[in-house]
Amino acid sequence: MASTTYEPYEGAKLERLERDAAAATARYPDPRSALLPLLHLVQSEDGYVSPDGIAFCARTLALSTAEVSAVATFYTQYKRHPNGEYTVGVCTNTLCAVMGGDAIYDELSEHLGVGHDETTEDGKVTLERVECNAACDYAPVMMVNWEFFDNQTPDSAKQVVDRLRAGEQVAPTRGASSVCSFKAMSRVLAGFHDGRADEGVGAGEPTLVGRRLAREQGWEAPSQSSAGAADGGPSAAGQDAPVAPEAGGEQSSVDTPSAPPSGGTSDTTTGRDASKET
Repeated sequence: MASTTYEPYEGAKLERLERDAAAATARYPDPRSALLPLLHLVQSEDGYVSPDGIAFCARTLALSTAEVSAVATFYTQYKRHPNGEYTVGVCTNTLCAVMGGDAIYDELSEHLGVGHDETTEDGKVTLERVECNAACDYAPVMMVNWEFFDNQTPDSAKQVVDRLRAGEQVAPTRGASSVCSFKAMSRVLAGFHDGRADEGVGAGEPTLVGRRLAREQGWEAPSQSSAGAADGGPSAAGQDAPVAPEAGGEQSSVDTPSAPPSGGTSDTTTGRDASKET
């Protein structure tokens, strides 16, 4: 399990949190809208969302601890127990799984001696199965503190975690020039920029190839009018203005008396008083 030196919410730590929380809440017209950033903020201090962190968010935003806990337990980026310095998330959703994601996760789990949401004894790596890393064009994908490691294999993934545990700087495939700590990334997610947004590679070739081909071939997205004509339908210019449905008509959502029961006649009672229905 990961171990972390825990500081009480007092003194310099509390002053720092209160100052940053004030900056975060000032971004929103309703202070309670800042709950998600504040949860990342306390996580950047403690390495997880601690009970003191829950209480701090509740007190700052005039919420109950139950309301804060409900949000903190809903989103998987919020950890309710001490997390490792690096969260290694292996996508095992459909495409990544087919391309080798399951094998990567299984070999990493055996290599590290931990399962899902468990942390190595040295406190360095927390391993996760991830539903989707939103990078299907680079499958199979692994993320380290939400930085992309594309086109992975079991061997390359093991090399990454070994270097992280050895204290080496590791560069993701895309994004910042190196992977930061879990606490540092939590602070970025709280809305406090670290100045590294423009580092490294942005979109890679698999993401941009469609745009490049469209430019080379002179392809353009059809306009609404030409799309309608191509389908044999009316163009936008030739369409009539939409007509609002009349109450009780075919397209109306206004409730109308039901038809008589099957087998009855127009005189059959339905048990409903149509005069009271609008």
